[in-house]
Amino acid sequence: MQDTKETNIQINKTTEDDGVIFMSVKSGDEQKKASDDKENVTILAIESSCDETAVAVVRNGRTVLSNIISSQIALHTVFGGVVPEIASRKHVEKINYCVRAALKEASLTLDDIDAIAVTYGPGLVGALLVGVSEAKALSFATGKPLVGVHHIEGHICANYIENKDLEPPFVCLVASGGHSHLCIVKDYGEYEIIGQTRDDAAGEAFDKVARAIGLGYPGGPKVDKAAKEGNPDAISFPQAKIPDAQYDFSFSGLKSAVLNYLNQAEMKGQEVNTNDVAASFQKAVVSVLTEHAIKAAKEYGYDKLAIAGGVASNSGLREALEKACAENGIRFYKPSPILCTDNAAMIGAAGYYEYKKGVRHGMDLNAVPNLPLGDRERRFHVNSQK
Repeated sequence: MQDTKETNIQINKTTEDDGVIFMSVKSGDEQKKASDDKENVTILAIESSCDETAVAVVRNGRTVLSNIISSQIALHTVFGGVVPEIASRKHVEKINYCVRAALKEASLTLDDIDAIAVTYGPGLVGALLVGVSEAKALSFATGKPLVGVHHIEGHICANYIENKDLEPPFVCLVASGGHSHLCIVKDYGEYEIIGQTRDDAAGEAFDKVARAIGLGYPGGPKVDKAAKEGNPDAISFPQAKIPDAQYDFSFSGLKSAVLNYLNQAEMKGQEVNTNDVAASFQKAVVSVLTEHAIKAAKEYGYDKLAIAGGVASNSGLREALEKACAENGIRFYKPSPILCTDNAAMIGAAGYYEYKKGVRHGMDLNAVPNLPLGDRERRFHVNSQK
């Protein structure tokens, strides 16, 4: 089946004095040509669940008028991962700046906005609180409705921005630093979880393996780059399967296998080819994600498969799924890589469909760091159990 084409996205990027990367993400001229029809719904969206302070203006769920991202990645790289306190402080510094930039780029004012959408979970509680507080303040000051959005729903809805023809129902593979889910998007805002990780998420495994082989943080992009120079068949790493839950994932054993391989090589005085390790590890992750996703689409009877989340920007995964979908007559949808990582445009897309359903939140909206996606999401991490 024909794969959807990626939009030619332009990223204007500058590095500020404090090391924060400020980006304006644009996708073609059509965004500026949105009609002023009274039926349009324009959402100001805020995302601050981790280390990106992001604000976007989205019209009718699919047209992005502006998408501002202030990324702290350079600040956290020296620590080998995100430091929650640093992230929260930077969100406080940057949030108003990003709101003004998003409105200016969209050539709109707050008077032109119909609703304020904001990520309220899951994520880092301190980081989430900054975005939620900003959204509540804007809602209170302007009288505009407040719509809380699930972060993972936002990732899924990123597919609507560039794929104007995509409509539910479809199967979606969500793979990110904190989540690995297989779900059926039954309708806008309605999700059935059919599989998820029992331990490490895919992105979490990427970060840990990258650190172990000396690539550093952020692990996903660095492993992906190294894998291009390595032999994916050099090392046979395990691909875990859950006998009583065929769509669930487990990546902790794979991570341990990589660490054991490195330890044994060190004890024997053997030289380790970092690129081969990266390529072999990535192949194991991609194979499991692809196999589960294709199997779910076929067995549940769907001919549309989408991917979402930070790991969805991995070139190996995108190529494997594109090939597998073509071989199995499944239409494949993927956001551009910049829309796979955290951004506010995806929150605006999700917020639009929540708004249309009549979802409204009050001033008691709070951050929920372990907010589940759908009623059937299970909690396997000990530190996430209530």
